[in-house]
Amino acid sequence: MRLASLAAVAAAVSLSGITPFTCAHAADALGEHTATIAFTLSAADLGAGMSWGKGVLTFEGHDYSFRIRGGSGAAIGFSRTHAIGTVYNLYRIQDIEGTYWSVQGEATVGAGKGGAVMENNNGIYIKFTSRSSGARLAFSVERLTIHLTPDAKTASVSAPRLPPLLHMNRQVAP
Repeated sequence: MRLASLAAVAAAVSLSGITPFTCAHAADALGEHTATIAFTLSAADLGAGMSWGKGVLTFEGHDYSFRIRGGSGAAIGFSRTHAIGTVYNLYRIQDIEGTYWSVQGEATVGAGKGGAVMENNNGIYIKFTSRSSGARLAFSVERLTIHLTPDAKTASVSAPRLPPLLHMNRQVAP
């Protein structure tokens, strides 16, 4: 059931160019925009496949590096994907970690474009658009796991945290 609702949100997001109402409705369904993300992902498949890559999450004015790994089924070929996107409902940096699920299709011959919406068990959504290169044909459920790198975890522990209201209303002394 959860996968079906995720597929419905992905469909709404992909059709968001049809009317302004559709775009606003899709953003509301995902929650609050709290961070941005960029990553590169390589995928190699022969029936079932694996994916690996790295990226950067920008959250509360800080950049956090991460590794991404996963797998998919019903695919053949190899591709390299560059993606940028928006993260929703992230309030603690450690909640970005986890396994994300998406229903995804790809048909890349030379170069292609795409997009998807992924969700993890912490209620974090990632909506991204992508450019890919290679030769790959896929339509499958994809599972990707994000882990912050050790230096990103250290940075998140040492970074000062302000409550959301104080951060937004901080005043500079004269």
